[in-house]
Amino acid sequence: MSNQGMNMGGRYTNFLKPALDAFSEQMVKLRPELISDGALQTVKFGIADTIGVTLAGISEPCTQILYASVGLSGETGDSVIIGTGHKASALDATLINGTASHALDFDDFSDVFGGHQSVPIVPALLAIAQNEFLSGLEFVNAYVVGLEAEHRFAEALNPTHYDKGWHPTSTLGIFGTAAAAARALKLDQHQTATALAIASSLASGIKANFGTMTKPLHVGHSGRSGLLAAFLARNSFTSNHQALEHQQGFVNLFNGLGNFNIDVFFENRQSLAIDLPTLGIKQYPCCGSTHPAINAVTELKRAHEIDSANVEKITIYIHARRLQHTNNPRPKTTLEAKFSLQYVVVKALVADTIGLKDFQENAFLDPKLQELLGRVNALPFGAQGAPDGEPWDAEVVVVLKSGETVRGRVNNMVGRSGANAMSVLELKQKFDDCADGKITNSQRDHVFELLMNLEAVSDLTKLFKDLEGSFSFSAISHM
Repeated sequence: MSNQGMNMGGRYTNFLKPALDAFSEQMVKLRPELISDGALQTVKFGIADTIGVTLAGISEPCTQILYASVGLSGETGDSVIIGTGHKASALDATLINGTASHALDFDDFSDVFGGHQSVPIVPALLAIAQNEFLSGLEFVNAYVVGLEAEHRFAEALNPTHYDKGWHPTSTLGIFGTAAAAARALKLDQHQTATALAIASSLASGIKANFGTMTKPLHVGHSGRSGLLAAFLARNSFTSNHQALEHQQGFVNLFNGLGNFNIDVFFENRQSLAIDLPTLGIKQYPCCGSTHPAINAVTELKRAHEIDSANVEKITIYIHARRLQHTNNPRPKTTLEAKFSLQYVVVKALVADTIGLKDFQENAFLDPKLQELLGRVNALPFGAQGAPDGEPWDAEVVVVLKSGETVRGRVNNMVGRSGANAMSVLELKQKFDDCADGKITNSQRDHVFELLMNLEAVSDLTKLFKDLEGSFSFSAISHM
């Protein structure tokens, strides 16, 4: 079937080749080694942050149950399950490391992507790097290609895709994984398009499972599937390169007629997604959609020296897109607490900030917090009596028992990004916190230093040796 004259219901010009062929040509020709110094730091921060949160998440119940269920034991491959003494095949290591990377919801995220940009890419590249002996620069380049693919797909399908309830980290992140893996494996244009077309049939992930172990599983499954797609394409597996624009293809099925812009796959661009100022590192280990409100209430408390004992009522205003999956006024589990706007705002009001400990050992059940939760109301911007606001704004209004009303407002805060980006020292502190108890202090210092100079590293062997840690799944392998 020729593409010429097709009308797929979205913006679609009369192109003479499949969208994936046009896009894969760009990805193969992309020269990410020419990125700016600022963009290079963004790459290294994203990779280091992902490895850190993976170390923290490797011991989480979802990761342990997954390992036991997959049935791995001993050294069954060449790829390190980081933070442990276990190894697995490239595919299984990607599945487990990928799930661990998102287990705490502490990983970086992007406004345009509508999800977490690094976790679909880094675990797969770690597995490839050990089997294909990638240099640090090859790792960097593959990451940049993967990020570009994720964001191009997001531009084509968001915000409809996000608002319909798909989880872009997995449904679109799989294309980032496939593209990054294709680059790392040195696939040609045809093979890259084939990998992306295979990935279109393996994409999945729904927001209904937010707040459960299945959300981080989305990432592990997506990463494994994207890597599998690249492996298959390298070995002459076949797929339909019209898998995007076909009447029963990805964009029509996932978004519906008229709800996509496939033109973006044909655009030859000078600027890359890695240069975007809204690639945010997470300061708090909970859903990124809650972060503006956390900062708003934290600044409000400091400005007015609020004692939580004197609070009569709290009203939180955020964008409806953010509220849809964070309006959880009475979380019943720790995972639900990560997606409770009400809980994180109350916790920040009481404790000044939010840390890993606030999502451990049922911290959300603290009687003081539970009493305050009964005083919280959350509304979308634009509702009756509510202020207006943009997608990453937040406003918190606190009424004190004295009758005084105080307000805090944060505008356009996508994690720690742009002018508010984390410093190297702040990232190192987060990395150390995440790595604590998984690898030694000496190992974590070596790993972080290497990652901050990744583009100059010719041999990554030392990295993987230092990522072997003390945590063992043996105690739960009988599950």
